[in-house]
Formats: sequence, C-alpha cells, structure tokens
Amino acid sequence: MRIVLVGPPGAGKGTQAAFLAKNLSIPHISTGDLFRANISQGTELGVRAKAFMDAGELVPDEITIGMAKDRMEQPDAAGGFLLDGFPRNVAQAEALDEMLTGAGMKLDAVLDLEVEEDEVVKRIAGRRICRRDSAHVFHVIYAAPKVEGVCDKCEGELYQRDDDSEATVRNRLEVYHTQTEPIIDYYKSQGLLVTISALGEVHEITKRAMDALKK
Repeated sequence: MRIVLVGPPGAGKGTQAAFLAKNLSIPHISTGDLFRANISQGTELGVRAKAFMDAGELVPDEITIGMAKDRMEQPDAAGGFLLDGFPRNVAQAEALDEMLTGAGMKLDAVLDLEVEEDEVVKRIAGRRICRRDSAHVFHVIYAAPKVEGVCDKCEGELYQRDDDSEATVRNRLEVYHTQTEPIIDYYKSQGLLVTISALGEVHEITKRAMDALKK
C-alpha cells in the first residue's frame, strides 16, 4: 500500500506511522528522517537544505520533493510506503501525484488523524522533559511524575521546552491550518481521504486505522 498520513501536530502521527508501517510491512518515510539522513550524508540536497536551515529560512519545496523522490525510489519502497510529513502543502501533493503517475503508481489512501485543537494544546503543552536525560518524558495529565517537577527515573529537573509552550503550539496549529490542511480537501476530491479519530489509547487508534484502511 502507498499511504499518506496527515493530521495536526500532536495527533500522534509519528507513533501511529511506526505501528502502521510495521503492520503493513512497508517503510515509514518521515520528512524529519529525510532531512537528517541527507544532511548527515552530505548529499547535494542535504547541503542545500542545511544552508536554508542555518539561515533560519524555510527549505524550498523542490528540495523536500527531491529528497522524497529519492527515498521512494529505494528498493524497500517498491512494494509501498507510508509518508509522514510529506506532502506538507498542495504544491507538494501535486508533485507527488506527478511522481507516482510517471512511475505508473498511485496512492491507495490518505489517512487523516482527527483531533480537536484544544486536545492538541493539552497534549503538547503538558509535556515535561528531564534535563538530565531527554529520553525521560512525562505529562502533567497523562503521565504525571510522582513528585511535581522531578523525574521519577533519575530525580532530574523536569521542564517545558520552548517548542511546547501553548503560544508556540497555537502558532504551529495556525501554520498547519494555513499550509497543510488544504491537502485534506485536495485528497478528498480524489476519493482517497480516510478520516479517523485520534483519541484513545495508541493500540485503539492503530486498530481503528487498520480497519479503515482495509475498507
């Protein structure tokens, strides 16, 4: 299967992408991984992307599209893939369609993880990270530490990242609504959109997604 995963920040796309890719035996291709791999390997696209990133500028669509195209042409993606974070806007969605059509392929589904904005803010703004070990992550509501502000595992100080502040989260949501949300209507018009609720336990959402994709 060839699937695009969409949804607002905080919808759990990364978590669901990993489970779905494993269940479907297809590679999980995320924009973040593409950028990290190309930059660390020093590819032409990676060097160009890093120059924009170091200057604090957005990486142009053509670079992101080029990275995605290279990755989708790898042998392990011949039988399908799950795209997470790409396409990010309608221009990228149109470029993806052109790539697939040129290769004699097409998307099977676009899975939209739906979650209310207030829930997104609650999920992200409630995260607390350990200063000693960033792998120790807590949540003031869903995974509260035994002692407020103290890591259960190493007693390090827990803090809220700047990226997780409510103001930053709402700004990220605004960017999502403006740039990415239009691709939902784009794919809906093609009959590819499958929308599921992203509320509940991780395994419940995965099952919901798998059932929807089977249909």
